[in-house]
Amino acid sequence: MTTIPHSVAAAEIHAAPKAKTRNLALDRARTFLTLVVLLHHAVIPYTHFGHTDPTSWIGFDVVVLATDSFFMAMFFFLSGLFVWPGLAHKAPQVFLRDRLLRLGLPFAIAAFTIIPIAYYAIALRQQPDVGFSAFWWKTVTVGPWPSGPIWFVWLLLAFDLTASVLYRLSPTLVDPINRLSRRGFDQPTVFFLLLLAVSAVAYIPALLYFGPNHWFEFGPFSVQASRVLLYAAYFFIGAGVGAANVERGVLSADGRLARSSWGWIAATLIPYCMLWVMIYIKRGILGNPPVQPQWYLASYGFFLVAFSAAILCAILAFFLRFKQSGWSVLDPMQGDSYGMFLVHYPIALWLQYWLFDYDLPAIVKAGIGFVLTIALSWALTAALRKIPGATRVL
Repeated sequence: MTTIPHSVAAAEIHAAPKAKTRNLALDRARTFLTLVVLLHHAVIPYTHFGHTDPTSWIGFDVVVLATDSFFMAMFFFLSGLFVWPGLAHKAPQVFLRDRLLRLGLPFAIAAFTIIPIAYYAIALRQQPDVGFSAFWWKTVTVGPWPSGPIWFVWLLLAFDLTASVLYRLSPTLVDPINRLSRRGFDQPTVFFLLLLAVSAVAYIPALLYFGPNHWFEFGPFSVQASRVLLYAAYFFIGAGVGAANVERGVLSADGRLARSSWGWIAATLIPYCMLWVMIYIKRGILGNPPVQPQWYLASYGFFLVAFSAAILCAILAFFLRFKQSGWSVLDPMQGDSYGMFLVHYPIALWLQYWLFDYDLPAIVKAGIGFVLTIALSWALTAALRKIPGATRVL
């Protein structure tokens, strides 16, 4: 399972070119996904997949299977929406400077501070007498140097730089995707089928070749091998949708996608249930082998991308449908959501460390961890953003 992990794609959305009005639907979808990232990390210790606490609850397995199957791909899609307009309005050197400031600098700082602080909580469980300075030095010199959820930030920077090169070569490169987006105003199923087909081609062969658990790793630069092309596909499809005519395409609040939100929610149930069927087959029939057969991986991969594409449509449809509502509970934290993504991981892991020895039900521990992770990461981000110039980064 992916450890992010991990959200949030908030960096690119915050960096969108200034417009006369904000797109409330996309702002709220991005903030919602940030909270999903925090929920994901709050419940993982209490699942079968990531069972690092004495207690667990099957309901959290239901949550983690769903979140792991879609939320990072959707973050890349949302990030891609703003790339082509940004490239059209900025000189190459300005775009590069902004991306390095918005993504490169936070990644570098987090890799040397936030991530070691987070994983020190795990190290203390395995080696209670290790000091932080010794742990930090070993992490950055010998390794392993895990990236936690910030792998998303460096990979997003890589996609942005790739998009910059492609835009200079051909500004009309994503026009075919944009035409399909406009067709999706009346026929969102066409967009769904495009997303499903491209993501299946990008993901299933890589899954068969690398398997589900292999990661590319070089210092703090890591990414799940089987999902790199999947994330790239979502990012560049997002770039095509956002290149032009957003309000007349599949993401229009007046389009058919927004009017069929409940239908898309129902459409997620079939592939999601099939993912559980595949898990039952692996454990109950195949005996949970260390290496799954190719037919199994291909089937699981197809249901994963089908669920991911369907739930992306469902979430966007929901927020587009209620775009005109005057206020949302998500609105107050919109400006802080990127910072919350960056700083939440050590908060979540240290809360789990302190809760470990308490004899509490898993749902209570996870609830405490989730609520406090939101509150503390939001408060920390708000404080950091008061530093002069910090809002250009956070």
